[in-house]
Amino acid sequence: MNPFYGEIVGTAILILLGDGVVANVALDKTKAEAADWNVICLGWGMAVFVSVFSVAAFSGAHLNPAVTLGLAIAGKFSWADVPIYFVGQFVGAAVGAVLVWMFYHPHFAATADKDAKLAVFCTAPALRHRASNFLSESIGTSMLVFAVLMLALPDFGLGALDALPVGLLVLAIGLSLGGTTGYAINPARDLAPRLMHALLPIPGGKRNSDWNYAWIPAIAPFVGACIAAALYLFLGGEIQIDLPSVSSWL
Repeated sequence: MNPFYGEIVGTAILILLGDGVVANVALDKTKAEAADWNVICLGWGMAVFVSVFSVAAFSGAHLNPAVTLGLAIAGKFSWADVPIYFVGQFVGAAVGAVLVWMFYHPHFAATADKDAKLAVFCTAPALRHRASNFLSESIGTSMLVFAVLMLALPDFGLGALDALPVGLLVLAIGLSLGGTTGYAINPARDLAPRLMHALLPIPGGKRNSDWNYAWIPAIAPFVGACIAAALYLFLGGEIQIDLPSVSSWL
């Protein structure tokens, strides 16, 4: 498996398990119906753990455009490969969202709450305040990317042994910082499934895909990644020289 396909598969697993736990909690007549926020945070943490160790050997398991950008700014990843990884991540997130839609199809039909159906695919703020929501997503992503930079291998990205720490990191972010916006902290995780919500026929009907808010989880994580990379370099992080490129593997 080359890195491009690794990012597709890894991000699809991330969204299948991550959006899957949201569906399990939010949709009607599931075994986990009306479970609490802790279940969602734990599910997302384990989704990151499984997806990272599944494809770390193939692509470094970025699975997040903000992580890819942060690694590139910090000199731990080749800029030539950033577009390839971005495309793989967005394609994988869309595939994962479709899989969740297929898996929970009868439960979408059994659910009258259209907001709950949208929540399966993408995030929304608890209180709508653009500046605060943008700050929340930026800070949450900064925490993610800074910690990843401290774990990242010098020549590629995350190693398989780093899967558990990253999963625990996402669990911690969700528990401590996720209650304001739902902690997208990943542009692909939010934007591609939101697009699938807009395109797919949702059983029992659906609401609009909240595009007025969509720009915040799409842009704020990139800002957070830049801040994290700048902090990493300010504290003395080393830039790698002659980074390998995976572009020729495609």
